[in-house]
Amino acid sequence: MNVKDLVLKQAYFYPQKTAIVFGDKEISFSQLRDASFKLSNYLANLGIKKEDKVAVFLPNTPEAVIGFLGTFCIGACLVPLDFMLTEREITHFVNHSQAKVLITQAKKGVSLTNIRNNCPALEKIIVCHQGAEGFCFWQDVLEKSSASEPSVQINEDDMSSIFYTSGSTGHPKGVMLTYKNFDAPLKCIEHHLELSSQDTILCPGLPFSHLGGLDYILLMLYFGQTLVLMQRFIPLELLKNIERHKVTLFWIVPAMYIAVLSLKEYDKFDLSSLRYAVVFGAPSSPILLKRFQRICPNAHLINGWGMTETSAPNCFLPPGIEKIDSVGKFSSGMQAKIVDEEGRPKGINEEGELWVHGEGVMKGYYKEPQLTQEVLTGDGWLKTGDIAKFDRDGLCYIVGRKKDMIKVAGQVLFSCEVEEKIMQHPKVTEAAVIGSFDKLRGEVPKAFIVVKEEIDAQELKDFLKERLAHFKIPHQFEVVAELPKNRVGKIDKQALKKSLVDSPQPAVEK
Repeated sequence: MNVKDLVLKQAYFYPQKTAIVFGDKEISFSQLRDASFKLSNYLANLGIKKEDKVAVFLPNTPEAVIGFLGTFCIGACLVPLDFMLTEREITHFVNHSQAKVLITQAKKGVSLTNIRNNCPALEKIIVCHQGAEGFCFWQDVLEKSSASEPSVQINEDDMSSIFYTSGSTGHPKGVMLTYKNFDAPLKCIEHHLELSSQDTILCPGLPFSHLGGLDYILLMLYFGQTLVLMQRFIPLELLKNIERHKVTLFWIVPAMYIAVLSLKEYDKFDLSSLRYAVVFGAPSSPILLKRFQRICPNAHLINGWGMTETSAPNCFLPPGIEKIDSVGKFSSGMQAKIVDEEGRPKGINEEGELWVHGEGVMKGYYKEPQLTQEVLTGDGWLKTGDIAKFDRDGLCYIVGRKKDMIKVAGQVLFSCEVEEKIMQHPKVTEAAVIGSFDKLRGEVPKAFIVVKEEIDAQELKDFLKERLAHFKIPHQFEVVAELPKNRVGKIDKQALKKSLVDSPQPAVEK
């Protein structure tokens, strides 16, 4: 993808059209072009060249969008950092990536002076919103720089970005993506959904430091759409924004749908403008999505799949197909297969690990050759760690993650299946299942649940007996006020597992 050409194209065809809505502020495509090019030229004058690293530590704001585009327009390498990071984490990632520039804003508990002193390769810190003595001020950059087109030729194999993702291991991995990788999510979306410049998309707080957040920027730029930007996810504000701006598309993770449906007034808003509501990031509950569809009857409820390592999304459930438990079909440019532990192909409806190949697959993990070799085969297949299967129609189903596999006396279960069945109980709002040590069986499932009203273990046990094999029924149910979440709204099972070790909570036995 040539980001600079897209910035020029949309500013030419839609100069006065609103590109970004942020609260009461609107930015047109021509204003977005000028600001992005001004930042590009400023960075170029600093000596930033292709593949030099530029770190952006900002919440979801227009400045973050401009920071991304300004970096891309000179072929530099973006390092997006989650605005929830601590000073120590920022310092680590800036040093690990060898970023030469940091674009940020003031944040309590973060000393920019300390970061500058502890990051030898860092040459410049640009501060947004308010000046800081000794640092470059964002507004000065835009006022003093040229808005002329940067004269840089960008190759599709140049490194575009490093996304740090800890996944479930707790070990931050820098996923290296090229400019060519950015084509994959757009091709997938364009292949499965009928979108145009008439659509209005809503980013409901998915952080730009996550690929799911960046996709909103790419989509806005590719189609010339208006992007309604929320700095953080607030369920009520999401509904208000859909109604106010006639939003036609958004994607969120299952926990966010749960939060919306937990609002007392969730069905009081006009969501008739919605054409597509997409769920990503975790195995989803068909019942949950069908509940949401009641308040947006004109929308296609769509499941999908992808990883940071594959430039998500990579597959969608085609609109009109009722198999909502499927993540759909892979788009052109991406291949997929199901294999056994030796890498041999599995048959139709046979479960195995999902491997993918194609233009979306990452370049590798930054400074992690051994880890890269563990997940990338010599001929370019990525081992996703997801257990999946294909049906006779070529639809893909995610059964679970390898890491979420629980072995009970030699029998295998996947936590997502148990969670989905628990959440069918009308008194349960949310559920997470993990493996708990057991002397006799090795492991047994334990469930953490958020409830609408009081419930006891026997009631849950009786309910699940009709839906699950006996060995899959949790041995313990612990009621909690809320489940821990990561920054993109996924349930943080590492935190739950850690809680078992650090401070075991009293639980209701089966």
